[in-house]
Amino acid sequence: MKTIRWDFPYPSQRMPVLARNVVATSQPLAAQAGLRMLMRGGNAADAAVATAAALTVVEPTSNGIGSDAFAMVWDGKGLFGLNASGRSPASWSPKYFRDYRIMPYLGWDAVTVPGAVSAWVEISRRFGTLPFEDLLEPAIDYADRGFPVSPITAKAWSLAVERYSDFPEFGALFLPGGRAPRPGEIFRSADMARTLKLIAATKGSAFYEGELAGKIAAHAQRTGGRLTVLDLASHKSEWVEPLSAEYQGYRIHELPPNSQGIAALIMLGILEHHDLSSFHPDSAESLHLQIEAMKLAFADVHQHVSDPLAMTVDCGRLLDPAYLSRRASLIDMKRAQEFTFGQPLLGDTVYLSAADAGGMMVSFIQSNYQGFGSGIVVPGTGISLQNRGACFNLIRGHPNEVGGNKRPFHTIIPSFVTKGDKPVMSFGVMGGPMQPQGHGQLAVRIFCNGQNPQAASDAPRWQVACGRRVLIEEGAEPTVLSRLRQMGHDAIVAPGEMFGGSQLIYCLPEGYCAASDHRKDGQAVGF
Repeated sequence: MKTIRWDFPYPSQRMPVLARNVVATSQPLAAQAGLRMLMRGGNAADAAVATAAALTVVEPTSNGIGSDAFAMVWDGKGLFGLNASGRSPASWSPKYFRDYRIMPYLGWDAVTVPGAVSAWVEISRRFGTLPFEDLLEPAIDYADRGFPVSPITAKAWSLAVERYSDFPEFGALFLPGGRAPRPGEIFRSADMARTLKLIAATKGSAFYEGELAGKIAAHAQRTGGRLTVLDLASHKSEWVEPLSAEYQGYRIHELPPNSQGIAALIMLGILEHHDLSSFHPDSAESLHLQIEAMKLAFADVHQHVSDPLAMTVDCGRLLDPAYLSRRASLIDMKRAQEFTFGQPLLGDTVYLSAADAGGMMVSFIQSNYQGFGSGIVVPGTGISLQNRGACFNLIRGHPNEVGGNKRPFHTIIPSFVTKGDKPVMSFGVMGGPMQPQGHGQLAVRIFCNGQNPQAASDAPRWQVACGRRVLIEEGAEPTVLSRLRQMGHDAIVAPGEMFGGSQLIYCLPEGYCAASDHRKDGQAVGF
């Protein structure tokens, strides 16, 4: 295993936590919820579920009880992937959306079946040791008794007020006194507490087949939505085989479509055909190579990735080394380019990671997609519904064209790294299209440049936008910006909140190194 360096060359508010049992996520109270399960004798799966449930209460600006989720679990012997994303209402069709020019981001026509609750249930059932009801206790307590809102979450909350001004149920739940809570102010929701208690008592069945499902469907019927009791009852999480690719002697694992995780694997596969280690990790040349590889990856992913039942190109073809070599040859080291997709030969989000002394590790992500999601809040339940339907498109014949009973292209992706038959790291980066870009950048910094996880997280990031535009985080050297612009990149300096938030747990010979991103409120905790 590559030796990592323990220097910290970038400005940061964080140091990593080194311990035998750890949790890292984007909100401190949620991290503590997971830690409580570990200290109670539970394992990493128990900690992950407790943390995920707590996040729906204490960071509702990015996820909620009506979110989707994906996960990977290392049980000490092997890696298991979970796709808990929901499908569209069965009655959706291209004809139903014919009056739209683009897919809507707000309202019922952006709502797909929420899968997060099913993820909690499945992970607990298959890998957990504590009773499922125990895992939701911290979340219920935070909702019932209230909690002080953390600063970065409060800022995101305040920015959502205008966006959701046309949704009275949203205001009734999330704007007590008619405004967003300020940092340190207490937010509580008896509705959320009651719903979480019902989910705990029924092991999730109330959400998909019982009382809560009935309330969701009834609200949809009253207010113009197409989501039905049958749509909810038909939802099933699926255990899937992760995709993987070699990078610098390590194997990087991502979940298969409908997730965009393959984008990170394509990027890293392209970089394997260039000597990235010959450049300083913060040099213009290193960034140029990574940016161009990411643009190539996105060109393919946005053309080919969708619900796997609708895809016409096999993932194995997109990851074929010969194909990636041809794609890598398109990169010009002297100038930025705009790339179209290739044709292989035929043949706003929360992330958490938990690991325990027994060797179990969990990489878990759940999200509304954009902020609070669709704006739809089911009265009396505290359930805010995601807007994942916005990730379909209206292009006739495209694999990701909107349709009924179909999973949309998904931005949220957990990641995991192994070497041989041993685990190396569980990690993820929040932030829509930033996620595979963040995965690639962290992998390069840790496995190519030898940076420790906290330093890799602290380093300035980049994010490709459209065409030759690329966002560069504040803190990058002016000479690097100048050189990128000389190469033809439309390089724009942007604040840190544009670059997501990472959480990482890296295996040490005994114990773990857990790192948490300074761009979020969160922390790594352990004992």
